[in-house]
Amino acid sequence: MSHDLTELARVAHALEEAHSLLETERERLEQQHGRTPYDAIAGSPAQTLHGITDLSRSMSTALEQLALAAGYLALGLDERGTRALRLARREPLSFPSGADRMARPLGEATVQAMELIRDLGFFPEETSVAIDVALAAPQATYPPADWSTYHRQERTWSEGD
Repeated sequence: MSHDLTELARVAHALEEAHSLLETERERLEQQHGRTPYDAIAGSPAQTLHGITDLSRSMSTALEQLALAAGYLALGLDERGTRALRLARREPLSFPSGADRMARPLGEATVQAMELIRDLGFFPEETSVAIDVALAAPQATYPPADWSTYHRQERTWSEGD
C-alpha cells in the first residue's frame, strides 16, 4: 500500500464505519440479552456478545494503528510510518473469527461490517477468505463441543485439504 494519505484516510473511514456498525450491533445484543453468565456453548448469548465485542475491538485497534501510521507519515517519519502501516495491515485479531462464536443469523450490521472489510482490500487476502467462510457458516462453530475433532479439522485446514 502506498503512503498516500488520501488513500489512508479512505481506509480509516471504512474502518471507522465498520467499528460503528459493530458497536451498534453490540449495544443491540446487550439490550436483547442483558448480562449473561459466561458459558462455552457456541452461539449462546454469552458467546455471541463475546464474539461481537472481539469483532468491534479488532476494528478499533486496526483504526488506531492506521492513525498512528498516517501521523508518522504526515510528519515525514517515513521509516516509523512504514513500520506502523505494516502493523495496521496485519490480519486483525479476532476478525472475522469473533463471528465463529455468534448465533446465526448474524445481525445485519455485523454482516455489513464484515462485507465492508472484506471488500476494502486493506488486509491480507486470507482475511477476505475467512470473512466469506464466516458469513457462509450456518451456525456458530466456536468453542467446539468436541475439541479433539476441532483440532483434527484445524490440522486438515492448515494442510490445505
